[in-house]
Amino acid sequence: MDLGLRGKRAIVTGGSRGIGRCCAIALAREGVSVCIAARTQEVLERVVEEINETGGKGHAVAVDLTIQENCEKVVQETVEIFGGVDILVNNVGAARNADILELPTELIDDALKLKSYSYLRMSQLVIPYMKANRWGRIINIAGGAGTSPTRGNIPTGVANITILNMTRALSDAVAGDGILVNTVCPGLTNTARARTQQRARAEREGREVEELLRYLGSELPAGRIAQPEEIANVVTFLASEACSYVFGSSVYMDGGGRRATP
Repeated sequence: MDLGLRGKRAIVTGGSRGIGRCCAIALAREGVSVCIAARTQEVLERVVEEINETGGKGHAVAVDLTIQENCEKVVQETVEIFGGVDILVNNVGAARNADILELPTELIDDALKLKSYSYLRMSQLVIPYMKANRWGRIINIAGGAGTSPTRGNIPTGVANITILNMTRALSDAVAGDGILVNTVCPGLTNTARARTQQRARAEREGREVEELLRYLGSELPAGRIAQPEEIANVVTFLASEACSYVFGSSVYMDGGGRRATP
């Protein structure tokens, strides 16, 4: 299938590792010029090399996206180098969590600042460029904790449910301008972040992290956890010309683990 992406311009936040890195590379393979943003310049530069090796064109901006001016910098550099912005993949942010009985509200503030607020700011900044072309795609990555909270993941859950609400509202605001706004909600995914998150539990249970991840995957209907490339494939479709009638929707990629309906 021709996804109609050749020549498009994209920003991927949190593009240095895991799902964000895979999204950037997948888009580049379809002929998209990609600007990636995250905090660590050295890691970003390695991903830019991977993007360029696909035959695509990459650019990196090392910034802290909790700051409005830094969000503006990412968009400004993308427009200066690539001539515009057609696609935004909001993926930045890993919240610190704690048990709700001991949870400092500052952790919720931190999660909102990095994830929810940066998603909104980046969206607001790119929408004028998308409106000018009557075409755009915004894909927000929001983990399943938004609809499936536990006592230990409330900062993550609050940030993600905010993103789900924001996706719906943004979609309503720009659908008439040819801009599609949707969310992908991954479950446990085979990334370095997942290993970091599960390390404390693995130590408590006397397991290796890899063993724990295999066990957690075996408990899902899919029988395994996701690969980041699988998430990137769906993001790439949602960013494409082939995706023309999906508005304000959430795609759950959790291996069937979600029990809520819808």
